[in-house]
Amino acid sequence: QVHVVESGGGLVQAGGSLRLSCEASGSTFTTYGMGWFRQAPGKEREFVAAINWSGGNTYYSDSLKGRFTISRVNGKNTVYLQMNSLIPEDTAIYYCAAAQWGPDNFQAMSRSNGYDYWGQGTQVTVSS
Repeated sequence: QVHVVESGGGLVQAGGSLRLSCEASGSTFTTYGMGWFRQAPGKEREFVAAINWSGGNTYYSDSLKGRFTISRVNGKNTVYLQMNSLIPEDTAIYYCAAAQWGPDNFQAMSRSNGYDYWGQGTQVTVSS
């Protein structure tokens, strides 16, 4: 049983920044590969960024790379998503997910079905 919780969402003006946090708890044995996804109203869930179990590899959506940065606390299932230069199109519910095991590559870690545990989401709203 793993519990995933996100926090840090809110309302910001275009051009501003937010830092989202996520923690997966319940494991006393392993660290997880972890990722961020987002879903806007009426749209499909979209991959944002991911980081492998050790923190040595990161993966990004091509459209977001350069504005968003994922990081983790080494040896812990705590991850962050730093979001800069926000635009209204970034408005969505942002979800954090954890994978018990799986391939460490972009194709695997950018797919939602590669993850086992999901948080409840945190709302990010960017105004003009």
